[in-house]
Amino acid sequence: MSCTIIVGGFFGDEGKGKVVAHIAYKDKPVIISRGGVGPNAGHTVQVGTKEYGVRMVPSGFVYKDAKLCIGSGVLVDPRVLKHEVDMLGVRGRVFVDKRCGVITEDHIARDKGSDHLAKKIGSTGSGCGPANSDRVMRISPQAKDVPELAEYLMDVPKAIDEELKKDNCVLLEGTQGFGISLYYGTYPFVTSKDTSASQIAADNGVGPTRIDDVVVVFKAYPTRVGEGPFSTEMPSEKSDAMGIQEFGTVTHRKRRIGGWDGGMARYSAMINGCTQAAITGIDRVDKACFGVTDYSKLTKKAKDFLKTAEDDIGCPITLISTGPEITQIIDLREELA
Repeated sequence: MSCTIIVGGFFGDEGKGKVVAHIAYKDKPVIISRGGVGPNAGHTVQVGTKEYGVRMVPSGFVYKDAKLCIGSGVLVDPRVLKHEVDMLGVRGRVFVDKRCGVITEDHIARDKGSDHLAKKIGSTGSGCGPANSDRVMRISPQAKDVPELAEYLMDVPKAIDEELKKDNCVLLEGTQGFGISLYYGTYPFVTSKDTSASQIAADNGVGPTRIDDVVVVFKAYPTRVGEGPFSTEMPSEKSDAMGIQEFGTVTHRKRRIGGWDGGMARYSAMINGCTQAAITGIDRVDKACFGVTDYSKLTKKAKDFLKTAEDDIGCPITLISTGPEITQIIDLREELA
């Protein structure tokens, strides 16, 4: 089968959760494993009229036959994890690598109490920055040191390796977005580690030669939460008039809205090694496309936008989201095969 990485191409909030959930239903992975920073990033998945917001459990939880793993590069907040396991009813399916860093109350207090992080950078206050700092200093606890995580412990890279050797499907889920990567983003207004596809592979202990596809998710109208440069940002009056208003899954802060950024999309695709792209929010380019599931039924305006975006990105757009619900998507991947 295959090992696919799914990451965000702009500043996060691109709709990765929905894309992961859709691919999980279609491709039936044995393991869905999260990389990324930790519970500072939220993913939203809508199934029917029910909406789920998750910060620790992989977004592919909706596919009930998959094991849900958290790679060793991810920070774990035991309280957030337990809440989500209970809320989603996924006990027995969730596994945490024994080497994951653990967020403590002290990390959260330091994050919220830092004028630099909380006010200048616009941190989510989830404790991730201080926890990663302690990890670099080799003083952070690991998951294997925390009794309440004992039931979840696993060697995640070994589990993934075993499934890939059996030719089974594995999904690696990234968080946040390229524009806030510690290495490639708008420093210092970035998160506390890299967010690119290579980092997501490393977070899960998967070598680069094992990766078959990298799906980079882009939003037709990019958004950004918190401080930092945003070259295509539009005045809130304009985005409000267009009917585009969004709020962060974790912070509930109002998101800043911008126009398509072809240059950033191209650079993001290059760094991430994009093999396929997903576009979300095409129904905002043309409201007539809301809920469409057949490419031929998209309007000319939408198709023209997709052609421009594909030229900018430099690789085929194979997934097109036409609304928030998990089934409101056009999947063209078979045409690429």
